[in-house]
Amino acid sequence: MEIGLIITIFLIGFAGSYISGMLGIGGSIIKYPMLLYIPTLVGFTAFTAHEVSGISAVQVFFATIGGVWAYRKGNYLHKELILYMGVSVLIGSLIGGFGSRLLPEEGINFVYGILALIAAVMMFIPKKGLDDQDFSTVTFNKPLASVLALVVGIGAGIVGAAGAFLLVPIMLTVMKIPTKMTIASSLAITLISSIGSTIGKISTGQVDYLAAGIMIVASLIAAPLGAKAGKKMNTTILQGMLAVLILGTAIKIWLDIFGI
Repeated sequence: MEIGLIITIFLIGFAGSYISGMLGIGGSIIKYPMLLYIPTLVGFTAFTAHEVSGISAVQVFFATIGGVWAYRKGNYLHKELILYMGVSVLIGSLIGGFGSRLLPEEGINFVYGILALIAAVMMFIPKKGLDDQDFSTVTFNKPLASVLALVVGIGAGIVGAAGAFLLVPIMLTVMKIPTKMTIASSLAITLISSIGSTIGKISTGQVDYLAAGIMIVASLIAAPLGAKAGKKMNTTILQGMLAVLILGTAIKIWLDIFGI
């Protein structure tokens, strides 16, 4: 692998993982399109959609470890929510990860575009009074949380994501979980989810191990830094940044799907 491509992959992993830690996502929402498009833009051979989804799956696992570690103090992690949604999303991601080999590259991109579009719409739904709750009093609908996490896990497993870019909007708009608790808990749920998608991608031969290793190193450095920054930021700004990021990614994916 050329040194220029190694540096490119590292920078993609660093940027995506910093945002991952800050916004409570696994980072695939940004790293998937970056890996798909940036190497070719700077003159290197493009990764296939299957390779990108495989690299993303492995990298997300390590990015979320760093993020969860940074949020381990301060009562940010809702352990019961993590258990219910984590188990369901793990089952779903295993199904999606193994099933993804049956889809053509266009199919993987289409599923990614659908997930990103749904997440973008949900992020723009008003969330009044969301962050006025005391963390110790937060409750949620357990059956609904489990079902939604299972569905997200299946779709996320297909594209090699852990689904946090969709779990975060669901937790904010449907489950009514406070923003910073959502960010911290979603990283833990994403960590569990990434186990399933990673196993699925590795066992079906969809991982470029050198590229994944470079992304892992970048993740372990950048994700904790992003998490520390997220703790200090205003929740409205955090929600706005995530909404714009998801919307921009959704638009780009759909423009490519339609060949525009």
